[in-house]
Amino acid sequence: MRIALGVEYAGTAFCGWQYQPHARTVQDELQKAVSKVANHEIEVFAAGRTDTGVHALNQVVHFDTPSIRELRGWLLGINANLPKDVAVTWVRQVDDEFNARFTAIKRSYRYLILNRLSRSAVHHQRMWWHHHPLDIGRMQAAATQLVGRHDFSAFRASECQAKSPVKTLDKIEISKQHDCIAVDVEARSFLHHMVRNLVGVMAAIGDGSKPVEWAGEVLRSADRSRGGITAPPEGLYLVDVRYPEQYSLPTVSGFPVLW
Repeated sequence: MRIALGVEYAGTAFCGWQYQPHARTVQDELQKAVSKVANHEIEVFAAGRTDTGVHALNQVVHFDTPSIRELRGWLLGINANLPKDVAVTWVRQVDDEFNARFTAIKRSYRYLILNRLSRSAVHHQRMWWHHHPLDIGRMQAAATQLVGRHDFSAFRASECQAKSPVKTLDKIEISKQHDCIAVDVEARSFLHHMVRNLVGVMAAIGDGSKPVEWAGEVLRSADRSRGGITAPPEGLYLVDVRYPEQYSLPTVSGFPVLW
């Protein structure tokens, strides 16, 4: 049978999602836990890779097994064998056509910025501390230029393995509560470092270092060297992955920690 899982993790102490032989990764920890419950070696496949330090609220994975367990047994058994910074939040049996990566129709990320003069002792591994004041009106005006189907080469990491730099960005929304700014982004798929590079450009526009029009200029250049900094990983969250309605998989509708 094929099983799908929703996985939540704090990425701070991990070298990303993907298995590496001499590093701590989320995939490795999850595979070891699932294998113990299944009583045989398991390989899990994710909706998308996350980098070192990046978090997830609803990473979706699947695996195949001949072992028969109740869904509750999978959930409790896997969690009992996971470290505290990884947890399975739901378990569903799916058909053999389901693939956590290729069946996904939309992925959503949220990037969090702590925008105040003083650093945070609590959120220093959960948000990007940006002490220069940011104007979210300017940031939203910049973001609007990036929505739609474009060549995002200027926002693509040099090690990106995607076959094409052309992506369709469905949404970028900037919101603020008190001294926290959230950048919410949705698309079917993203390039490597694309969200963090988008945030880097918007932050430079938000603090007045660059004009609003610069976002469009960077996009049209198709040149990564023309862009801004890559925002640090600690502010980035894979919030949700959505699938066709036939699967009725649980989703995350918001970000419960903040709003």
